[in-house]
Amino acid sequence: MKKLVLAAALAAAASTATAGSLAEPVIEAPVVVEETTSSSSGILIPLLLLAIVAAAVAN
Repeated sequence: MKKLVLAAALAAAASTATAGSLAEPVIEAPVVVEETTSSSSGILIPLLLLAIVAAAVAN
């Protein structure tokens, strides 16, 4: 009976010991999706500033 209990305890210990791995888990980086801006938004403010300067110089 003692041998049966000892064998069951060793089998349970062996199965839990080999259940996982010591290697670090591989975690994938999250994908970040950025929305693109329209092409005219980057040039709109400099053109507006240029028009104001041109109007000020003309007067």
